[in-house]
Amino acid sequence: MQASSHRISNRLLLTLTHRTNLEIMANETIARALTDILNLNRTSVKGYQEAAEEVKSVDLKSKLSQFSQQRAGFVSDLEGYAKQYGIDASETNTVESLATDAAAAVHRGWINIKSAITGQDDSAVLEAAETGEATALKAYETALSAQDIPAGAKSVFQQQHDAILQAKNWLTQNKNK
Repeated sequence: MQASSHRISNRLLLTLTHRTNLEIMANETIARALTDILNLNRTSVKGYQEAAEEVKSVDLKSKLSQFSQQRAGFVSDLEGYAKQYGIDASETNTVESLATDAAAAVHRGWINIKSAITGQDDSAVLEAAETGEATALKAYETALSAQDIPAGAKSVFQQQHDAILQAKNWLTQNKNK
């Protein structure tokens, strides 16, 4: 009887260890995804603020400021979600976020370079912002394709992805007006 009890305990321990390892992997996946997307959105807030300062059109300034505020809302929502999962979502850098942040910084810098070269041409600023949105969409699509992301997080990511896609489409339609 004691040997049978010992085998059951070992199986239970293995099952619990396996489940714990899966939970740790899932938590690492969501932590990485949340951190990367949070850093991207923090960068987008700054990028849209800079873009709003660069354009001449009052209407464009307003729209770009709205996009910046939208991204600030995304940051707030994602920080709340991270807290719910016990994830430190401070501006830490994963390998993925360093690459994403570097790409986003390049796009913000490109806004500054294009503005200087083209005499602050509004369409050039919108084109650079459109490129930044393409980078954001790729990051969201990567997170959405991850297997270990909980349904609630995927829902938030999908909603934000869709809003970014709408912004990108707006930029595409308005960059040559």
